[in-house]
Amino acid sequence: MKQKVSVLFVCMGNICRSPTAHAVFRKLVRDEGLEDWIIIDSAGTHAYHVGNPPDDRSMQTAANRGVQMDDLRARKVDFSDLIEFDYVLTMDADNYENLMKMAPTDLQSKVRLFMEFAPDVGLDYVPDPYYGGADGFENVFDMVEAASRCLLAHIKQSQPN
Repeated sequence: MKQKVSVLFVCMGNICRSPTAHAVFRKLVRDEGLEDWIIIDSAGTHAYHVGNPPDDRSMQTAANRGVQMDDLRARKVDFSDLIEFDYVLTMDADNYENLMKMAPTDLQSKVRLFMEFAPDVGLDYVPDPYYGGADGFENVFDMVEAASRCLLAHIKQSQPN
């Protein structure tokens, strides 16, 4: 039996980018029947929106693409997340730096930029669409979907059968 793998997606407020990644990756995992093997969550480095659902624009973009995320609620990342999760994937350098400051040396290798898994996209970060127009949410979804597919392939490949 495969060992469970846990993935945490992190952005600033946990209402746009990280819940989109959470929902997209969850759908990919479910579509492959791997939901008993891969644990998925998301969080923010700031507590601005704790308890709130994702941004309406994120939810609408996801719904238009067949991805449901209205069950997700924002939460702030906690030190225990660094212990619990195998992959702590940040959306940008600022959130990466915030988590690296929080993480003791032995846990820092878990913290990575999410877009490392999709180098073909051409950006090493997922831009925050919060203050932009609808196109920003579409672009974020596309980037997150590409990185999610590559992340899932990476996880599947790195686990013994």
